[in-house]
Amino acid sequence: MEGFAAVFYSEPAVLGLLANVISAFLVALQNFTYFHTNIRAEGIENVLAGIHLILIGGLTQLVAGFLSFRKYDHLGGTAFIAFSALWSSYGATRIILGAYSPLSNITQMSYNTSHDFLPAISPLPVSESAVAGLVAYIFIAFILSFCSATVNYIMPFVFGALTLTLVFEAVGLFGQWALVVSGTLELVIVLCGLYGGAALLLKGITQRYVLPGFGNALFNVLLLGSANRNSSKSIGEEKKKNTKYAEPMPLGNICDTISAFIFAFYCFGYMKIFYVGAVWVTINAISQLFASYYSYLRDDVYYTTKFGLHSLYWLVNSWENFVLTVFIQSENVEQSRVGMIGSWFFLIIAIIFCLMSINRDILEVAHNVCFVLLTISTIHQIPARGSYILFGVACSIYTIMSLYITFASLINSIAEKILIPVGAQLTSSAKFQTALINFKNFTTRSKKDPDGATSQLPDALFYICNGLASLSAIQGTLSDPIRAQLSIPWVLIPGTLFQLYVSRIVVQKGRKFGSVIPFCYAAIWATWTWLRFAGHLLNISTDSDGGFTVGAVTFLIVNLFLMAISTYANVVLFFLTLVMEIVIVCFLLFTINNLPLPLEIAMLAIFATICVYGAAASLVNCIFNKDLLSMGPPLFREAKRESKTETLESCICPDSRRTSGLRSIAKLLDVGGVCGIPTDTVYALAASCKHPEAIERIYTIKDRPLEKPICICISNLDQLRAVEPPFSRLLWEFMENVYPGGVSCIVKKEEWLKKLGVGPAYDRVGTKDSIMIRVPDHTVTVHLTDMTGPLAITSANPSGESDSTHHDMVISRLSHKLDGVLCDGDSNEIVGSTVVNCLRIDEGVLSIVREGCVPAAKVMHIFERLKNTPE
Repeated sequence: MEGFAAVFYSEPAVLGLLANVISAFLVALQNFTYFHTNIRAEGIENVLAGIHLILIGGLTQLVAGFLSFRKYDHLGGTAFIAFSALWSSYGATRIILGAYSPLSNITQMSYNTSHDFLPAISPLPVSESAVAGLVAYIFIAFILSFCSATVNYIMPFVFGALTLTLVFEAVGLFGQWALVVSGTLELVIVLCGLYGGAALLLKGITQRYVLPGFGNALFNVLLLGSANRNSSKSIGEEKKKNTKYAEPMPLGNICDTISAFIFAFYCFGYMKIFYVGAVWVTINAISQLFASYYSYLRDDVYYTTKFGLHSLYWLVNSWENFVLTVFIQSENVEQSRVGMIGSWFFLIIAIIFCLMSINRDILEVAHNVCFVLLTISTIHQIPARGSYILFGVACSIYTIMSLYITFASLINSIAEKILIPVGAQLTSSAKFQTALINFKNFTTRSKKDPDGATSQLPDALFYICNGLASLSAIQGTLSDPIRAQLSIPWVLIPGTLFQLYVSRIVVQKGRKFGSVIPFCYAAIWATWTWLRFAGHLLNISTDSDGGFTVGAVTFLIVNLFLMAISTYANVVLFFLTLVMEIVIVCFLLFTINNLPLPLEIAMLAIFATICVYGAAASLVNCIFNKDLLSMGPPLFREAKRESKTETLESCICPDSRRTSGLRSIAKLLDVGGVCGIPTDTVYALAASCKHPEAIERIYTIKDRPLEKPICICISNLDQLRAVEPPFSRLLWEFMENVYPGGVSCIVKKEEWLKKLGVGPAYDRVGTKDSIMIRVPDHTVTVHLTDMTGPLAITSANPSGESDSTHHDMVISRLSHKLDGVLCDGDSNEIVGSTVVNCLRIDEGVLSIVREGCVPAAKVMHIFERLKNTPE
């Protein structure tokens, strides 16, 4: 999914603001009604209110957040998904309040003897649990309202009123007077939100700001500080900025803040039962999973894994404490917990992740160190009283650290430079990579340079999910139902639920066959949990589990096929599937009451050990895009295909240095073909504007969303001058300064475009009102365009995948769909052009839609110089 067309999406902030407006109005009505009648909402009224809050404030605003991320809106994407989690959590609380009937049969908490904070359950402490979540969101809402002031001056009033509303909603749980203040503030949200929605709606319709409020910020974000040259992001060693989606780091850090804050309240005894708290943390962890997902779409393995790992950590611990405080009715919990060892896997992975971040800024390393402290505090072998105190302290420290990193990451994302200090790198990426190469050469006794990475982005999460599930599945005895019950979330959540997420993101970028193993293993761990840990709860006896015996045999057969698949991958994956085969044999023996428990424990431990190495190797190899930690070669290799420059007969691949090659590609384009061509940035797919049907083929070839427009390419500005478009002096001068080169200008689309030679394809390129124009600084492309006329072009890669920087990449990925590829070797750049919106240039406004090979600062410098030059 390429990024330039993001500017053409409708304004998702309209949807997000209206979701907040309706949700706030609903809560205000309930608050005023309670104050007037002195009758608090209960029963079905609370249930219906909760459903409305989830559907409107939650799901509707979630859609606005998704669209904002796709529109490269850092603040909007972060704020709308964060507030979506808030309204969903608050709505779930209302549903629990309405549907809850006291658990009268539970009179004594199972954990009384070891956890003094958990006395008997009589009423469910919904208010205390809700306060913990509301207070956490107060801090987040304040940060979002402050940051929004750097973007416009409507959002600060909406988010600021929302911040104060949360304060008085929390107080209103215990004092009726606060609800009046809260209701008044909610009316402010309604008024400001309606105005903001109207302003953005008119802006989307008219393509200009009709109502004031969004054109200017309350203050310039650059006033918060000067760019920090010591930060890792300014040194230039990190991967170039990805502008396909907004940065999800602030969202992931917000979720860490809220989850840690709620757990701190719980550990220090404010909440006696982790019921509503589990709901709030779960919704928040799902939001963090969205941060992991958008990191994956940005090809960022580090944050994909980090936010996935953290989301998994919060989910597992929240539901363990839910089971502990709601369902278990025994005084022997302490003894059962000591035998659980899954928490050690979290600690090992957290340490590995901390080591993998030493080439990043100090703030990021410190954040990872705090997470290591969190994982230490939840080790089950620590006595419960000390464990909860340690966990509470660790959560408090982690909350403070996450608050600061949230603020820093959000401001720095909005400014697109380091304004809030994050510290220098502990070591450079080059030194870290060199150290890993030396380590590999020492262990393998080889001086060969490492090959390109064979690991994929989701692989680290795949190994983490299976490793945690396997280590948590180890049971020292088969006669401890409490340990089995506590183990349910430790196996089911990572082994099944999270592995389904891994399977989904593997499919996202076309690795359809790669999703088979995680999907099958998700089914295995689900079945394991069902029989081994929940069997006594579901009244499944060893005499009635014949169906599980058949299922185990089926799993054995399926895993044999998975072993065959893994032989074409690497040694680590093969041994993983091999050990899983023995684990399934143990499961089969359990169903027939003949399980050798020591064998099962040994196999699960070996399986977890393989997963630890697999996770570490996959993470390192993907971060540096080299096989620095060996995963082992495939046991069998596919038969070699034709050489990279020899493809299907239907796709010709001439050399760009030969005139005959250029003519052959031009001939294909002239008869309606689609070809891969070099440009001054990365390789592109091209179709002649004389053939609209060829442009439509590009969408099919790339699997490109139809709503994303395609730009045109011309050879020089004289072609534009010849058709006399009504451009202003400033626009002409700007184009003369950036063309030819790696800049693409979005201008108003009018009849002049038909005179340029785009006539037949007028409705197939650009949007209804605008068109993006490229004038490449590349001899081959210019000559080709002179021969064919204007070309419709877009990047030569399957939609959502990385750009093609060599003709081999185009051939290997798309040749079976193309008519030709003009081979020109390595591309001049590794990223596409910088896209500039010139629609409002006459108003003195120029916006960077996507920063590519030409720095945004350079483009803006050219614009400011021309704008201030007298005529």
